[in-house]
Amino acid sequence: MQRIIYKTDNGGVAVLIPTAEWLESHSIEELAEKDVPAGAEFKIVNTSDIPSDRTFRDAWEYAA
Repeated sequence: MQRIIYKTDNGGVAVLIPTAEWLESHSIEELAEKDVPAGAEFKIVNTSDIPSDRTFRDAWEYAA
């Protein structure tokens, strides 16, 4: 499974999680085009690349 990440305007990191229903008829790239704000740089990453411990989620950084 993959996720879409991008840097938010306030410096945080947003994580978009596609639903199984979406992926039945669309690609994850199409979801990024639809939901990532215009002009925002994004990455498609494996779920395992995102920390499972959300304790310090506000400290996560987006590295290009």
